[in-house]
Formats: sequence, C-alpha cells, structure tokens
Amino acid sequence: MWDLGLGSRDCVTCISCGSRVSRSSAREYDKQGNRWNRRKKSFEHLCKPCYREIDHHSRERLEQLLVAVEQSSGSTNAEFIRRYYQLVSEFENQSVQFDDR
Repeated sequence: MWDLGLGSRDCVTCISCGSRVSRSSAREYDKQGNRWNRRKKSFEHLCKPCYREIDHHSRERLEQLLVAVEQSSGSTNAEFIRRYYQLVSEFENQSVQFDDR
C-alpha cells in the first residue's frame, strides 16, 4: 500500500514508558538539558504524553551531580539518596563545585 517511512530506523522507544512511536511523534531528550547543541550527541526520546509530564525546569549541572553522587555513595538506594541530599545542600550553599564536562 503506502510507504509512510515508518521503518524501524524511523521509530524510537520512549525512555519513560517504553512505547514505540514514530520519530516525528516523539520529543528528543538530552540529559544535559541542551538539545540545541547537537554536535557529537545521540538523543534519547520521549513520547508526547510523557514529554508533557516531565519537569521542564533547568537541569543545569544535574548530570554532574548524579555522577558525583554515584561515585561517592555506597551501593544501596538509601546511601545514594542520603549522599544526593547532602551534595544538593552543599551545592545550594555554593560549597561544592562540579566539573563542567
């Protein structure tokens, strides 16, 4: 019949709910929060309903914070959460600096 160009390369998986949708029906997600800087990046995708549900506030330095927490905490979720809150508090008081990578 009609070839709508919806082959496997034109479909993406939503990182939130796992739905497979056409690329044109999805929104790009950049974990660094700057989807306009496209050099040497690959993007993950969200379906439109999941995209509407996410917090669209700035995620400045969030990835660096999560990496720092992961490297300095133990293996349990409780240790990760404790260390996350500790670093966020320190960051808000400007006593912690994260590398810009």
